[in-house]
Amino acid sequence: MVSEWGITPKQSIEAECRRRGRAQLIAGCIHILEGRSDDDDLLLALAAPAVLTVLDGREGGRNGCWPKVWAARGLLRAWDDSASKVVVEAALDESWRVREMVAKVVATHEIDSAVPAMVVLLKDPVARVRRAAERALLKLSA
Repeated sequence: MVSEWGITPKQSIEAECRRRGRAQLIAGCIHILEGRSDDDDLLLALAAPAVLTVLDGREGGRNGCWPKVWAARGLLRAWDDSASKVVVEAALDESWRVREMVAKVVATHEIDSAVPAMVVLLKDPVARVRRAAERALLKLSA
């Protein structure tokens, strides 16, 4: 999906990797998943126009689910195993949107240490999370 800025989230993340370096982008995503989302430039790169939701204080904003969702999405495109621990921990986040995106990260990067968390998500109250966890477990067992 192309944003009103004319680029996809993938293209925006790739551009930010070139600008700040892949390791710095990954470190920033880890910090956001840990609940430290004070890097407005990174949020802008991860979310593009949707970052206004965060910066103007709307629901799900700076201390809500969206920065974590975007950080997990950033880790779909830029990965290092140093992010595994925080990704597994984020699988238990209170926001279903975070849990769903984390399950996608687990599937994409085949994070074996996330199997117990994905098993827990099979009983998640949100169907989208359960489906994402199922896909992750299928990929990990293949």
